[in-house]
Amino acid sequence: MTALLERDELAHWLRLQLTAGIGNTSARKLLAAFGLPEQVFGQRPGALRQVVSEAQAHALLQAPDGFADALQTTWDWLQAAPLQRRVLTLADPAYPAALLNTEDPPLILYAMGHSAACLPGALDALRCVAIVGSRNPTPQGAQNAREFGYALAQRGLTVVSGMALGVDGAAHQGALDGAAQSAAGGAQIATIAVVGTGLDRVYPKQHRALAQQIATHGLLLSEYPLGTPPLSAHFPQRNRIISGLSLGTLVVEAALQSGSLITARFALEQGKEVFAIPGSIHSTQSRGCHALIKQGAKLVESAQDVLEELGAVTPRPTAQGARPAPDLFDEGAHLTPAQGALVQALGFDPCSLDALQARTGLDTPHLQAELMGLELQGWVLRLPGGLFQRQSKA
Repeated sequence: MTALLERDELAHWLRLQLTAGIGNTSARKLLAAFGLPEQVFGQRPGALRQVVSEAQAHALLQAPDGFADALQTTWDWLQAAPLQRRVLTLADPAYPAALLNTEDPPLILYAMGHSAACLPGALDALRCVAIVGSRNPTPQGAQNAREFGYALAQRGLTVVSGMALGVDGAAHQGALDGAAQSAAGGAQIATIAVVGTGLDRVYPKQHRALAQQIATHGLLLSEYPLGTPPLSAHFPQRNRIISGLSLGTLVVEAALQSGSLITARFALEQGKEVFAIPGSIHSTQSRGCHALIKQGAKLVESAQDVLEELGAVTPRPTAQGARPAPDLFDEGAHLTPAQGALVQALGFDPCSLDALQARTGLDTPHLQAELMGLELQGWVLRLPGGLFQRQSKA
């Protein structure tokens, strides 16, 4: 992707975005009334006051503080990697139509990533599914996010999320792994991360390596100018972009106050599908998903449920020698009868050693040995407090 904006054109769009008091709604009103930003800034104060308030009109008559530095920083950022960086404005033919059709499309999208991702029509050609959830998922929730991301990417879908800790990061990583094993390989746009900072920053810092992977095999998107720090108000706001780009939104795990439910609400308002994975009735991380299901979200148990609902059930051919997409709940595979009985006794909620002894009748040394074997195979997770939890294993 090349930096198609000329410097003067970039300057006008950036000035409009940075003008104090001019948000997306006011900017769109000005563009509808006068045309491109260059025409907006050529208007007399009286004409501007017909569209926006007097204070906003006054702000438009002068360059914002720090504007020259912001313009130079953005221009230098674009020139440093012209094949991987773009600024997409509402007037850009590469701006995704899926967002144009939402109630509040961003004035500008900053994009960094796969060289083919921002060619005109490229984003519109993608079949995207959002995967969102808790920043502090259970071990099973994190695995579900990875495996759903993997399975959807293997079938050619692009996974959209917010690159937060927990479910978001796991979904991105699963999609990257799934795309790498698909027939399309490096040609596929595996995943899109919509972030709440400027693209010259990585937040959280723990995801620096993940961000680099996404920039190589997918796309990083932000509506915020370079240098924007991780302000708390930005993250709920960016969720409308995550849902807006996607055919549907899958909530993996979420508490009742989770920001993931904001993404689900945006999806419903945009007329998109909402999916939710059920969990234990005792887990606070499942209550948000259960609330969504009560409100009409589709309960899903496998990636196939999502694919069927979206009409994307045709399997994508895998690369020679690649492993197929995992069957997320193939519960009985590779277990001895004794191990299978113990897994069944464990259930799906965290369980203490004493409770397992009461359920199985096994003595402590025997029980601990069996649990160790299951843990090494990935069937059981050891949790803080001496608890154990069953884990679905592909």
